[in-house]
Amino acid sequence: MAKKLWGGRFKKEIDKDFFEFQKSIQYDYALAEYDLYHSALHIKALRDEKILTVQECGRLWTAFQEILVEIKSGTFKPDLRSEDIHTEIQNRVQKKVGDLALKMHTLRSRNDQIVFDEKRYCVEKGSQTADLLLGVMKSLSKLAARYSAELFIGFTHTQRAQVIYFSDYLRAHENMFVRDYQRLTACYQNIVTYIGAGAIAGSSLQASSYHKAVSSTASLLGGKIEAAANPIDSVSDRDFIIEFLSILSIIQMHLSRLSEDLILYSTKEFNYIDLPEEFCTGSSLMPHKKNPDFLELVRGYTGRIYGNLMAVLTTMKALPLSYNRDMQLDKEPLFSSVAIIQDELKIMARFIPILTVHVTGVSKALEDEGLYATELAEFLVKEKGVPFKEAHTLIGKLIRYAHDEQVKIKEMPDKLLRSFHASLAQAEVRRIMSPQYAVKSKKSFTRKIQQLKRPSR
Repeated sequence: MAKKLWGGRFKKEIDKDFFEFQKSIQYDYALAEYDLYHSALHIKALRDEKILTVQECGRLWTAFQEILVEIKSGTFKPDLRSEDIHTEIQNRVQKKVGDLALKMHTLRSRNDQIVFDEKRYCVEKGSQTADLLLGVMKSLSKLAARYSAELFIGFTHTQRAQVIYFSDYLRAHENMFVRDYQRLTACYQNIVTYIGAGAIAGSSLQASSYHKAVSSTASLLGGKIEAAANPIDSVSDRDFIIEFLSILSIIQMHLSRLSEDLILYSTKEFNYIDLPEEFCTGSSLMPHKKNPDFLELVRGYTGRIYGNLMAVLTTMKALPLSYNRDMQLDKEPLFSSVAIIQDELKIMARFIPILTVHVTGVSKALEDEGLYATELAEFLVKEKGVPFKEAHTLIGKLIRYAHDEQVKIKEMPDKLLRSFHASLAQAEVRRIMSPQYAVKSKKSFTRKIQQLKRPSR
C-alpha cells in the first residue's frame, strides 16, 4: 500500500478490502495533468508567503515539469496501490526531491484540488469536443454541397410528407450541432476555476498570493482561475459537471437521431441511402448482410450517456454542504461520457462525407402523388381564390378517390378532375405535381447555416 496523505489520528491499519473499495486512482489518474497545475499554483502561493524558498519552489517546479512530460507523452502509468491521483503525484514528487515534497501540501486540501482538477478537465475536454463538433458540421456541409440539387423525401410522423432538398435535410442536422456547439462553448468558457478553498473554510494563505500565482501562470493554463470566493460552495459545487453532462446528452440525442434516420433510410424498404462499408459489419451466418453497426452503437450508447447524467444528478440530489465522499463517484460518469462522445464524433466526421444517395430509390418514392397534395391545395388557394379549408377538403377527397380506385391523379381526364373542382385540369395538375415545382414553390427560408467562429479557451 502506497503512502497516504493522512493517518496520524488512526491507530489501526485501514481494512484492505475497504481500501480497495474506496480508492480512486484506477480512474482519477486521468486528472494527473490538472492536479499538477493546482500544485504549481499552490507552491507559488507558498513561495510568496515565504513558506517555501525560491530554490525549493524551483526544485518542485522542475519535478512537476518532468511528470508533466510523462503525462503528455502517454508514458505516465499510475501506481495502483496509491489511494488517489493527489497521493500519486505527491509520492512521485517525493521520489524526485525527497522530503521537500512533504511541504507541497501545506495549507491545502484534496477537497480543493479535486474540484480544481475537474473544472480544468471540463474546460479542456469541452474545447476538444467543440472542435470535434465542428468536424461533424463540416462533414455535413461537404455532403450537402455534393448533393446540393438532389431531391429527397421529408417525413412527419414517420410518414411521407413533402418533397425537400437532401441538402436541406442535412442542414437540419447541422443546425442541431450548431446549437450544441454554442451550448458547449458557453459552458466551458463560463467555468470559473477556484483555488484556495481549503477543506471548507478557505486557506490561511492570502488571496493575493493566489492571485499572483494565477497571474504568473496564466499563459500556461488559460481560462478563468480565481481565488475562492466562497470556499463552502467551491468544494461542494458539481453544477459544472451536471451542465457539461447535460450538453453531452443533448449532443448524443442528436447523434442518435441522425443515426436512426440513416439506419432507416439505408434499409431495402426505403433504399434512399447507401452506407459506407468501412463502418459496417457482416453476419456470421448470413452472407448477404451489411449491418449498420456504427450507427446502431451510437444509438445504443445514448442510454449510457443519459445514465451518466442521471447518476451524477442522483448522487448530488440530497448532499448536505459541503464536501462528501459521495462526490468521488462523479468522475467515472464524466470520463465515460467524454470518451464515448469524442469517439463518436471522430468517426462520424469520417463517416458522413462518404454516404451515397440512391437516386433511383429516391426517384421512385417521389412518384408518390400524395407528396404533392399540399401544392395542389395551395394552387387552388393562391391562383383560384378557393378558401383553404375547402381546398384542403376537396384535395383530400381527390387523394382518397385515387387511392380507392387505384388510379394516378396525373392521368385523370379533365372531366373527372373537374368533378372535384372546376379549376382542376390535367395540364395544371401535371405541372404542379412534380418534385421540382414542389421545392421551388417554398420561399420562406434562406438555406443558410450560421457561421461559427472558434472561441479562445
